[in-house]
Amino acid sequence: MRKIATIDECCPQVLGAPLDEAEAELLAAGFKALADPVRLRLLSLIANAPEGTACSCDLEEPVGKTQSTVSHHLSLLAAAGLITKEKVGRWVNCTVVPERVAALRGALTA
Repeated sequence: MRKIATIDECCPQVLGAPLDEAEAELLAAGFKALADPVRLRLLSLIANAPEGTACSCDLEEPVGKTQSTVSHHLSLLAAAGLITKEKVGRWVNCTVVPERVAALRGALTA
């Protein structure tokens, strides 16, 4: 299992000090993933699912997108470290990575 860095390890506050290139790239990847309304809604749906885990099969109808489109967006969220995906049969269970979301939130606090 991949270790998710805490905010102190990976993501300094944007308003607290100038970022170096690596810090800026890490933060930008997370913010870029959240800059799309469908991905933002998917993250919200997953975070608010019972027990914090949602099946990809339950995410298509609420966002009004096809399975392939939802799968694409979930892959981008996972690549940014915002969710984990676990394949179960032909579907995927998704869970939010709270440390990564907290790191993005914390990066904007002064």
